[in-house]
Amino acid sequence: MSQREKGLRNQYRISLFSKLIATGFLSGYSPIAPGTAGSLIGILIYWFFLNSNLNLLIISILFFILGVFTSTEFERRNGHDPPVVVIDEIVGMWISLLFIEKKLGTVLTAFLIFRLMDVVKPPPARTFDRLKGGFGIMMDDVIAGIYANVLTQIIWKVFLK
Repeated sequence: MSQREKGLRNQYRISLFSKLIATGFLSGYSPIAPGTAGSLIGILIYWFFLNSNLNLLIISILFFILGVFTSTEFERRNGHDPPVVVIDEIVGMWISLLFIEKKLGTVLTAFLIFRLMDVVKPPPARTFDRLKGGFGIMMDDVIAGIYANVLTQIIWKVFLK
């Protein structure tokens, strides 16, 4: 680590609360595919703790707001869209699960499509991805989540029902 990086880390201390939120309860520190690890944390929280679309919508909005602030802290310290920040993947995953039937098949479909959309970043997600700060970090995954949700709905309602 360079002296400059050490200086930035010391200058921008991040609270434990911000670290837990931004890194998806530390899943962002996964050495392999931290974004996928964050998405899986989102699914686990959804599957075991969220029992209605209203709860999912409320927690998505709340964590979007928290994500904007906490990911801005990490970006200030670690540079543009650091890989350890996965709250954006969690919120994007939750958006992809909104208003779909809570079944293993639909959740798996939403997960696979969301990960694809997060990697491909179709417009306007790529535009948001280039923005500095937490809003850009969060919004590209919100867009990916919307695309994943719509595609999951179409696949399950048109082709698999």
